[in-house]
Amino acid sequence: MNVYHLAQVNVARAKAEMDTEIMQGFMNRMDEMNNLADAADGFIWRMVGDSGDYSSIRPFDDPLVIMNVSLWRDVDSLKHYVYKTTHMGIVRARHAWFDKMSDIQQALWWIPVGHRPSAQEARRKLELLRQKGATPEAFTFAQPFPAPG
Repeated sequence: MNVYHLAQVNVARAKAEMDTEIMQGFMNRMDEMNNLADAADGFIWRMVGDSGDYSSIRPFDDPLVIMNVSLWRDVDSLKHYVYKTTHMGIVRARHAWFDKMSDIQQALWWIPVGHRPSAQEARRKLELLRQKGATPEAFTFAQPFPAPG
């Protein structure tokens, strides 16, 4: 029995507010990507904000930085969703909607089954990865760590 789930956070700096024309292409695809994740093998949960999706989760000083947090069964199931489904089209088109960021934008970490990370916890994990590099507490696809135990 799996006693840990994989949490992931990724952030992006939008070129404009979500309700503007420049962000329309991204917002028009959000339901499609969420439905794809919902149906993906290994998907557990996603954080939603006041808007009913993740586009309103903004725990940073910069109001254009949005945050996505989700839970997965394991690294392989998340990696498959990100890189082997139509989600990859969003990744390839991201420069139309998001500015290039110089900092690390994604962190992964293990949490006990049943725990739901807060936006502040996710931000701390991302900052930990930026400060210390990959550790068992916060890591990347390129440098994954196994679940505890």
